[in-house]
Amino acid sequence: MLEKPKLFVKLKQFWLTLSFLLLLLAIRLFLLYGDFSIFKMKPFFYTDVKVIQAYEKWSDDRYYTVMKLYAPQLNITFFSRTKIRPSEITPYLRMKLFPRKDMLFVDYLGTSFINATINEIYPDDRVKSKLLNWIRNQHANSMVSTFYNAIYFAEPLDKKMRSQVSILGISHLIALSGFHLALLSSLLFFLFRPLYRIFQQRYAPYRFDLIDIGLIVLTLLAWYLWFVDTPASLLRSYMMMLLGWIFLLLGIELISLSFLTMVVAFLLVIFPKLILSFAFWFSILGVLYIFLLLYHFRDLNRYAMSILISFLIFVLMLPIVHTLFFITTPLQLLSPFLSLAFTLFYPISIGLHLIGFGDLFDSLLIDLFSLTSQTFEFSLPLWLGASYLALSILSFYSKKIFYLLLLFSILFFIGLFMGFWL
Repeated sequence: MLEKPKLFVKLKQFWLTLSFLLLLLAIRLFLLYGDFSIFKMKPFFYTDVKVIQAYEKWSDDRYYTVMKLYAPQLNITFFSRTKIRPSEITPYLRMKLFPRKDMLFVDYLGTSFINATINEIYPDDRVKSKLLNWIRNQHANSMVSTFYNAIYFAEPLDKKMRSQVSILGISHLIALSGFHLALLSSLLFFLFRPLYRIFQQRYAPYRFDLIDIGLIVLTLLAWYLWFVDTPASLLRSYMMMLLGWIFLLLGIELISLSFLTMVVAFLLVIFPKLILSFAFWFSILGVLYIFLLLYHFRDLNRYAMSILISFLIFVLMLPIVHTLFFITTPLQLLSPFLSLAFTLFYPISIGLHLIGFGDLFDSLLIDLFSLTSQTFEFSLPLWLGASYLALSILSFYSKKIFYLLLLFSILFFIGLFMGFWL
């Protein structure tokens, strides 16, 4: 069987292309720094903002609402606060921003606090809001409706729900990402293919379904991305899917470190603020370990591979996760099982909501989100986490190093969780 051509024939081509993309990234950052300087210089800005999240908070017996906001005209994400209740705040506002003089460039690239006042609250007449209410009306429990609106429309979770999701280790199932796009694209491909076959056999037997259906699916997913207000996690996942589809059509090998590196560099050039996004780098690491498993276990059938990926991704990611985040609970052991179940649950739940029976799984979800367990904190030293990451990259070039990586992650997994039962 002929091998697919590699993205780069020579190593020199890889380094020249990467150097060019890094140069473009440096130029983009330089231009952003110019925007940052102008932003800091002015005493205030009037701009429209989108409310990503709004929640109540008390401090020293004083009430206020904390808001996470995005200003498209300024291309900044920031926090602010107001005395207006969350229930009175719609998704779109007109605000007056007061830039801080001590604001740093990293604050501008990331998510910092900016003092602001609300000048106008725009009425919420979006189709999306009507759909959100439609989902809520199918559930008696607000926690469950919040869950569904998060996995369908990228709506934020409240603090209590976020904590429970973290305890269960299923954040990757809640935040819209490449996992959801993969499920949606598979579902759409499954629905469109029979209709396409009828058309293809009668009118265009020379056409290829990967091109035609793939283009239709990518167009629908682009519309969906826009409809849910283009969350960053979904945008980067869509761009990776789009690039992967293009390279697949060109017949170029996808499961490689060079392809993943080019995708990362390309995404950073387009969206340079992703440099400071933990979610972005964790999603890239997830793809890295999926590539490693597909590369070293490529002889397995797809069903065995799906099961293997669900469990080993959880194990391989643990050392990286515990370098930065420390909370551990035995309930996190449910994560790979829930990931497998989610591949069936997600499309089925969509169908149930479409016919008005969205509450079918409510009792199971309430039980799941009500689970509690003991917790403890464990952190992996930064140097050890960095060494593990280096080992992960080298695993593309050596099966022995890959097995060493796998052994370390399994031993870490055993050591991390066995303390709950000793």
